[in-house]
Amino acid sequence: MNLRDQLKEILPDILPRNPAQAIKGTELIELVKHRLKQDYSDATLRYHFSIMSCDPSSPIAKVEQGQGYYLRTATIHTMNSARNLFRPGDGGNGSGAPMGVAEMDAALGRASKFRAVVQRYLESLQQFPFAFEESFSVNAEANRWRVPDLAVVDWLTADGSDESVTMDKRKLEIHRRMGESPLRISSVKLRLELNHDTLLEDLYQCLSASEWANAGELLVADSIEDQHLLEEVSRFAARHGIGVISFGLDADMLDDMPEPAAIENLLPREFESIISLLRVRRHSTPTPGRDHDWQHISAAAAGNADFARFESWISRSLLEERIITAREFDDLGRLAARAAREYVA
Repeated sequence: MNLRDQLKEILPDILPRNPAQAIKGTELIELVKHRLKQDYSDATLRYHFSIMSCDPSSPIAKVEQGQGYYLRTATIHTMNSARNLFRPGDGGNGSGAPMGVAEMDAALGRASKFRAVVQRYLESLQQFPFAFEESFSVNAEANRWRVPDLAVVDWLTADGSDESVTMDKRKLEIHRRMGESPLRISSVKLRLELNHDTLLEDLYQCLSASEWANAGELLVADSIEDQHLLEEVSRFAARHGIGVISFGLDADMLDDMPEPAAIENLLPREFESIISLLRVRRHSTPTPGRDHDWQHISAAAAGNADFARFESWISRSLLEERIITAREFDDLGRLAARAAREYVA
């Protein structure tokens, strides 16, 4: 096995997830050396760290403004899915012209930060978001209409009496005996901003991707101030029953925020500083009373990696009778994969 492949296996076990806890190159070299199958010079290892940190498919990322390395959470899949959150001209020159490299990088950064903010915001409300990412690396155009950016689970059997949310097993058993679902699922589409040219497409994509869920929601980073846009949103929502929420985050505000991995790892009290910046406004409420279609989820899981993870995540929570976050579920998957590799070795 070459050095790069060895590092791909070793680094996820060593690197911290939080950029604030990044490991400096010299320390990382020492930690890695003990686990490599042969000797490599410090210069060779440092070179590989630098090159791999520029590759979105590798597990190592470099702190943007500072020193040190941390575990990459922004993979090639998260970058591809972030592209769904904007179109040419969003938050920029407004011309609709093709973006240059710098504009594209800036838009991707804003999209990734907004998604991280939304996930943390939902968690602060004791809701449980799940990111659909791999779908947009393959057949992206079709999947924009079939797959949400996020699915948000509200556990009706949750006990949120303290800071942590746990599964109330008594409530769960009652739901089972009555043949009722213990959870509610919202299909969520994310956009940086809305404009007249693409508004109906955004709304219809939200509606189409939510066909299997209890509700469909369109979450928009920027404020919606245009009265004609608001009227169109209200008419569409009244007819089709989707919800629309804006967060009041413009391009400059998103640019000033820390990188997505840092947002993901902020302590609850630290995240309050970001919540204070939000101007959350609900423009329409989803129509209540619709059941989610678990059969659709199971059928989609057979050919879609995101739906397969989503089904497994919910199933594991039900089987273990405890609420598992999507991050914990992914961490458990990585631990199982590592154990399997070590067993084979």
